[in-house]
Amino acid sequence: MAVWALGINHTTAPLDLRGRFAFAIDQVAPTLHALRGALSRQPEAALISTCNRTEIYCACEHPQLQHTMDWLAQCGGVSADVLRAHSYTLTDGMAARHAFRVASGLDSMVLGEPQILGQLKDAVRAAEAAGSMGTTLSQLFQRSFAVAKEVRTSTEIGAHSISMAAAAVRLAGQLFENLNEVKILFVGAGEMIDLCATHFAAKNPKSMVIANRTLSRGEELARKFGAEVMCLADLPDRLHEFDAVVSCTASTLPLIGLGSVERALKKRRRRPMFMVDLAVPRDIEIEVKELEDVYLYTVDDLAGVVQTAQASRKAAVAQAEAIVDVGVQNFLHWVEQRSTVPLIQALNAQADEWRFAEMARARKLLLKGENIDTVLEAMSRGITQKMLHGAMAELRAGDSAARDRASSAVHHFFLRKER
Repeated sequence: MAVWALGINHTTAPLDLRGRFAFAIDQVAPTLHALRGALSRQPEAALISTCNRTEIYCACEHPQLQHTMDWLAQCGGVSADVLRAHSYTLTDGMAARHAFRVASGLDSMVLGEPQILGQLKDAVRAAEAAGSMGTTLSQLFQRSFAVAKEVRTSTEIGAHSISMAAAAVRLAGQLFENLNEVKILFVGAGEMIDLCATHFAAKNPKSMVIANRTLSRGEELARKFGAEVMCLADLPDRLHEFDAVVSCTASTLPLIGLGSVERALKKRRRRPMFMVDLAVPRDIEIEVKELEDVYLYTVDDLAGVVQTAQASRKAAVAQAEAIVDVGVQNFLHWVEQRSTVPLIQALNAQADEWRFAEMARARKLLLKGENIDTVLEAMSRGITQKMLHGAMAELRAGDSAARDRASSAVHHFFLRKER
C-alpha cells in the first residue's frame, strides 16, 4: 500500500494562492468524493484545510501523485506548473513524517501551537463521515495523534510560544498607547476569533463587539466576554466606530472592501485603524493596506512576530523530532506487515478447513462408539499429516533445487531450537 501527500502551506505559497485552495469544513465531503472519482481505484483520502495549509493525503496500491496534482490545480483554477512550484509532494515514510510533524505543531507558523491538532482531528472526522478513510490512513492519523500527545507531554515544545492571537495584541499595543481606550470589532465567531477575543479581553479594552452572519453564535461568544453583538449586514455603516478590527470568517469573498474603509476613515477624521485579517481567503481587500491611516496585518504578516521565541526551544524541537522518528518507523513497520495479511488469512483459512474436516471425522467415530483415545490419536495424526503434506511432497521432489529450498524452509519453520 502506497501513501502520498500533496500540500501547500505558509512557507511554500503566498496568501492569495492559499486562498484558492481553502475549503470550509462543509466542503470537505463533496471535495473528497470528487477527488476519489477523478483518481483510479478509489484511493483512501483525507483533506486538511486551515489558514496556513491545504493538504491531501491518499493511500492506494500505487501512488497517483501527478493525477492528484492535476486535479487539485484544476480545483483552484491554476495550472499544474504553478501549483507544482508552490507545493510539496511526499510519499510513504516522508508523508508519514510530515503528518506527524504537522500534528505535533512542528510544521506550524507558531511552533508547538496546539490548534492544528484539533483541526487535524476535525479533518479526519470529516473524511470518515465522507466514507473516504480506510485502514491505512486511519492508522496514519491515529498514530499522528499519539505522537502529538507524546510530544506535548514529554517536551517543552509549546512553552513560551507566541500565538497568532497574542501577536495581534502585541501589534495593537505598539499602535495604541492604551488599549483600555480602544473599541474592538471581531468579525466572525469561530475558534480563532474566540482565541483573539480572549487575548484582547485580558487588556480590558473600552468595548468589544462581535459581528457574525449567524447571530445566535455571535450572541453566544459575546456573552462569554460581556461584549455587544451586531449583524454582519450592519458592518459598512458601523465600521467607523472601531479602532481595531479582527476578522476571521469562512467567506469566499472579502467582507470589508476598500470603499467601506475609506468611508470609515473619513468619518473618523483620519484617526488610525488597526486591522488584522486572519482569514484565508482574505476577509479584507488587500488594497486597504495602501491606505495611509490603516495598519492592516494578514496571517503572513504576523509570521515575524510569532517566530521571536523560536530559538529558546531548539532543544525541545530535537526531542520532538526524535519522537516523530520512532513514530514513523513504527508506522512503516505496520505498513510492511500489512502486505502479508492476505497470505496470513489464506493460511488460517486452510488450517481451519483441515481442522474442521478432522473434527467432523472424529465426531462420526465417537458416535459409532469408538474409544475416545483412539479417536483423539487419529484426529491428531490426521491434522499433522495434512499440515506436513506440502513440505513432505517438496522434500521428495525430483528437482534438487526444489529439495534444497524445501529443506531450508523446513529447518526454518519446523526444526529451529528456539521457539
